[in-house]
Amino acid sequence: MAVASSLALSGLASFQLCCCNTLLRVKNSDFGLSLENYHHKRAATTKWRFLLGGVSVLHVENPWKPARIMVQHVVHNDQLGGDVVSQGLHKDLGSLPKPLSISDIVAASDDSAKVRISYKGIPGSYSEDAAHKVYPNCETVPCHDYEAAFKAVELWIADKVVVPIENSSGGSIHRNYDLLLRHRLHIVAEVQLATNLSLLALPGVRVEYLKRVLSHSQALELSDNFLTKLGVARENVDDTAGAAQHVALDGLYDAGAIASIRAAEIYGLNVLAEKVQDDGEIISRYLVLARDPIIPKSDKLFKTSIVFTLDEGPGVLFKALAVFALRDINLTKIESRPQRNRPLRVVDDSNTGSAKYFDYLFYIDFEASMTEPRAQTALGHLQEFATFLRVLGCYPMDTTI
Repeated sequence: MAVASSLALSGLASFQLCCCNTLLRVKNSDFGLSLENYHHKRAATTKWRFLLGGVSVLHVENPWKPARIMVQHVVHNDQLGGDVVSQGLHKDLGSLPKPLSISDIVAASDDSAKVRISYKGIPGSYSEDAAHKVYPNCETVPCHDYEAAFKAVELWIADKVVVPIENSSGGSIHRNYDLLLRHRLHIVAEVQLATNLSLLALPGVRVEYLKRVLSHSQALELSDNFLTKLGVARENVDDTAGAAQHVALDGLYDAGAIASIRAAEIYGLNVLAEKVQDDGEIISRYLVLARDPIIPKSDKLFKTSIVFTLDEGPGVLFKALAVFALRDINLTKIESRPQRNRPLRVVDDSNTGSAKYFDYLFYIDFEASMTEPRAQTALGHLQEFATFLRVLGCYPMDTTI
């Protein structure tokens, strides 16, 4: 959504907007702006209600076309501290926001810049750790679920969202693959994080006092051998940090939690044991998504993620993968997901009647930047026989753990 505003000294405040989302955020210390969006699915119109300086204006317009709204603003003498004409809009021009320069834009895209990152869970979760790894000075926005975390970016509540996509022990997180396609966000970074599962408990509680352990179901599965030796009951909760919070807030002296060391610091718990997972080292991979894609640079190794569909036929998947092999492009990930809107395909067979096959979406990550001619040629070749193709993002590879 692009918003342009201009102030006319004749007493009119003019706002021109083009909207495609459902939330408008305007930062202005001198003007109050409230927005209500009423979108009717059958009628392609959106009603915008503005409150500017105490004047309410209702405008109905097609949401995909620019709308020009003229609002009469009345300024009282006591507001400006002098004898002025009440119709005029008087403002110190020096206090107006400065136009962005190229240096401002570069600074805003820097990893050290202050950004708001949404994630599923509460403070102390591993997703929040991943956000702080890639953006050390970020402000995190906890969300109830992954859908809400994506929506927070689309509605301009957060700048970016971080979601886990796979780990070295449990494999892919299929729910988040589906969300990559459902939402029109772009992958701008990946994060690899070593997951250290730790057993936490209230201060003074020893391991032999524990009768049950709380955590996310996957964390409990990854710590199966350790928990079996303890002989404790297992209780599933929404996330690991939530387990730590539950033990701390409810004063559960007979229960422990499997979570991160950072969660122990936040909720005042003691670490009874570290790296309780069955595998010595678990690496989780996270994706960071934003409203806009990034421009690939030449000083880093880049990875590109795509999703596509193919018609049914012998060797069609082989042909799709061959477009990358022919150009020496390394594939790092291949994932297939059934299409939710068309999960089955009916194919006529003269001998046995009709057979049903799954329609699949194929997700692929490959090591190349979209600025490279070989990547562009490969995707152009793939597009010749792919029935659908979308680039999910081109982003720097994370080679650190």
